[in-house]
Amino acid sequence: MVSLFESIFLGVLQGLTEFLPISSSAHQRIAGEFFSNAQDPGARFTAITQIGTELAVLIFFRNDIKKIIFAWFRQSVLRATLPSEEKLQARMGWLIIIGSLPIVILGYLGQDIIRNELRSLWLIATVLIVFGIVLGLADHYGKSNRGLKELSTKHGILYGLAQSLALMPGVSRSGATIAMGRLLGYNRDAALRYSFLLALPAVFGSGLYELKGALSDGAGTQAYSLLETFIATGFAFVVGYAVIAWLLKFVTTRSFLPFIIYRVVLGSTLLLLLATGVINP
Repeated sequence: MVSLFESIFLGVLQGLTEFLPISSSAHQRIAGEFFSNAQDPGARFTAITQIGTELAVLIFFRNDIKKIIFAWFRQSVLRATLPSEEKLQARMGWLIIIGSLPIVILGYLGQDIIRNELRSLWLIATVLIVFGIVLGLADHYGKSNRGLKELSTKHGILYGLAQSLALMPGVSRSGATIAMGRLLGYNRDAALRYSFLLALPAVFGSGLYELKGALSDGAGTQAYSLLETFIATGFAFVVGYAVIAWLLKFVTTRSFLPFIIYRVVLGSTLLLLLATGVINP
């Protein structure tokens, strides 16, 4: 019963933090230390529950995604001549593919490091603070003179490299890609929207890969059964969908400063708890 409650809590936490630039994987790792068994939920549990939040993206942006897929298919497979608007959508499809390559390659090659060394709480605390400051500087000094229609192949690759940093818990997938977008001069809405779209292939790929492993093992994830993991994924989907709608409205009138302050405070508090031995790294 305790583990079921904990898995539901982690699912809600995943939904709340996946799209905010505060790192959902860091929050799940930290939360595990305060549960009854003081155990890391594990990279596999995090990857599977992220399927829920990406399903929310898939449904929320279903019309945009459908247009991108159809335009890309018509241009790349059917070799059809497209009108200008569809050309932009087909190009977006290619940019999402290109931008996904860095995190797919690095994630596959560095599985052992990601599962073990990168989940140190000392590292997570430091990364929360450092990349919070990076996001703050990028958001404050970045220009807002570009929209998604101006996204180039070079910028798509840079976005992808930024996203690959999220393999390290504490960086935040959305935080890294938003920071890169702001540094490149994209407005907050454009940077956020591309962050949502770019995450789809990588997160689904990682989540389904880990789900296959969990099903093959038949033992669930590191700390939770398959049923508990699926329940957490369902809660992540529902909460994540609501967060997407809220965040898109938020960035139209506000900066990312509240999230930056939160990251620095959380990272500093975590360092204090580790230094005093309250929690184990």
